[in-house]
Amino acid sequence: MIKLLIQPVAIVIAILVAPLAWAQLDRLENPINDSTVIYRADYFAEFLPASASDMISRIPGIGLAMRRGRGGGGRGLGSGEGEILINGQRITGKGNTGQSLLSRISADQVDYIEIIRGTSEELDIRGSGQVINVVLLDTPSRSNTTIEVNADRLRDGTLDPGGQVSFSGQTGTFNYLFHVEAESRSSNRLSKEFSFDPDYNLLETRQEESNRDQTDYQTSMNLGYTFETSVLQFNALYGKSNPPSDLTRTIHDFESGTSRRQREDNQADRSNWEIGGDYEYAFANGGKYRFLFIVNDREFEFSRQRFDVSSDAESKNLFLANLGRDRERIARTSYTWNLSDTQGVELGVEAAQTIRDSNLRLGLDIAGTQSPDYGNLVPVAINNSGSTVEELRYETFAAHNWQLNPKMSLESSLIIETSTIEQSGDVSNKRDFNFVKPKLDYRFDITPSLQLRAGLEKDVSQLSFSDFSASVDGSDEDQDTQAGNPEISQEQSWRYEVNLELRLPDDIGVVNSQFFYRDMEDVIDRIDVSPNPDDLQSARGNIGDGTRYGLNLDVSVRLAMLGLPNALLTTGLGLRDSEVTDPFLGIKRRMRNNGRWSARMSFRHDITDLALSYGLFYSNNSNDSSGRVAIDIIDIEQRKNQPNLSAFIEKKAFGNITFRFDAQNLSDNEFCRTRTRFVGATAAGVVEEIEDFCSGNGLKLVFKARATF
Repeated sequence: MIKLLIQPVAIVIAILVAPLAWAQLDRLENPINDSTVIYRADYFAEFLPASASDMISRIPGIGLAMRRGRGGGGRGLGSGEGEILINGQRITGKGNTGQSLLSRISADQVDYIEIIRGTSEELDIRGSGQVINVVLLDTPSRSNTTIEVNADRLRDGTLDPGGQVSFSGQTGTFNYLFHVEAESRSSNRLSKEFSFDPDYNLLETRQEESNRDQTDYQTSMNLGYTFETSVLQFNALYGKSNPPSDLTRTIHDFESGTSRRQREDNQADRSNWEIGGDYEYAFANGGKYRFLFIVNDREFEFSRQRFDVSSDAESKNLFLANLGRDRERIARTSYTWNLSDTQGVELGVEAAQTIRDSNLRLGLDIAGTQSPDYGNLVPVAINNSGSTVEELRYETFAAHNWQLNPKMSLESSLIIETSTIEQSGDVSNKRDFNFVKPKLDYRFDITPSLQLRAGLEKDVSQLSFSDFSASVDGSDEDQDTQAGNPEISQEQSWRYEVNLELRLPDDIGVVNSQFFYRDMEDVIDRIDVSPNPDDLQSARGNIGDGTRYGLNLDVSVRLAMLGLPNALLTTGLGLRDSEVTDPFLGIKRRMRNNGRWSARMSFRHDITDLALSYGLFYSNNSNDSSGRVAIDIIDIEQRKNQPNLSAFIEKKAFGNITFRFDAQNLSDNEFCRTRTRFVGATAAGVVEEIEDFCSGNGLKLVFKARATF
């Protein structure tokens, strides 16, 4: 299958790229030493962009840099890999990041955008990919206000409004950005399930419709002040959401010939805030001191109540409540200086405290004493249902950046990590960890447009503290909760990567290939934590060693050869494989959620004469492999993905108002799953029931109007 996919893709790439690459190499008889690509504001003028995000979307191959973002779930502040810089500075936040600011910065405030393909100790970024730096105009005074309103139409006809307002500018050396938004996240989901016995005789059908009425409210600010020899930045964010949801379920039992109805009343309440900042001071000798910090707090509460419904009454049969709080406090400081014209060094330390409080309550309609704290049902004891998990982690790091010659650079770094994880509450446990994490990043500019990148890194994953204690099982009606595992450890891997990137002449496009290999230990998956043979339970834990490897091919090219100079086609194909030993069956298999291939394609065409743009996005994934099979202690799931297709059209009119219409999930994509349940343990192989399940949100239409003043 892999060979069948590689051959046609390779042929298409060769046909499109070979003549362009030859022309490019022919033009580079006198290459220059500059691996940074700069797009000035006038490059985007004909596209009439409204925001920095609009500008970036017109750059060929920009997804190669954007995809490497680690998001808000990384360990501490770290090296900042994948982060987007604003004026060369990191935004110290987990929710309030450089990428989130792109849609809030109006296009008329951008001076130029850099794609930094080299390495430098000056950036405060350590990554094996590229870095995006958005540089704003440096003027004595500027300000503007951006307003966006939107409306979402769901499959059931529900209309949900939303909007956001941003106010940004600069006064002297002080810059600011204030933002407030109310964003709709509502959904209407239809699900169906068919249950069969081992001989595929129909036993039961279930039909569900769930509606979630959700609006996320958020406000944030970013402040910066530039002194003569230093820069000070401060940012803050607050978010709130309390989405109620309801569900109706109809169950037809074909063995008894009866039908019954259920409904669910689910409530959620979430809030979060974060404060971050950084300070940078430049010494006269060229050295730089940096200090970064972040403090954040997230609280959530979820309750689920299920009722059996008859013609004249209803009775509650389930109450499930999950409460939690996550807190994080991080500080990072470093000093950078040059050893020579070609070498720089950074030394520093990072300290982080992470705390998670959790409590899970389960009430059932069984014999016993009812409690109002359990929805007036009978409390059911859950092992390890209430706990506090705290991690104290310290990292000492050193990085050395060496420009070997005008075409080659080598960045090496070493991190020594020590941490203590302590769990208290229903379970008491304390463990110490020590890791040594080296990294090498080699880059060779064969020509200014052809770059080879090779990297080696020891990686230690961030543990999810929700795995330490019991939690809600939201995907299985027969199991309301999942067990926790106080002994889970960090997944570790040696990561090897080789990239070859070619930037085509006249900004026609970018071609990139990446090979990766992961040599892993303490792989995290489901393991057996059963207290006894009559009470089979599983939890996330470490299953031993494993490997992952693959090839990513990406092409982003303007279609000038087809007479469409302002049309951008971006395609990507990922081929991968993996191997671990399954803890339940003792067999070699692929890793969970690691299919053999994935493909994606996006197309955007700007008709500048009409101030009109349109485009589409398509993605698909493999299904027929053990990488889509999830083996657990009492069941096996075969997960099936379907193609996803979305499209948009955008028009600028009435001066500076941009109208946009999105059609999401045009293909009516659904998530499907076949679950095989067993009598007793999966390893015994005695099939009890087979369930075919599919669920989807259907088509969603979104209308937006945006104006900048």
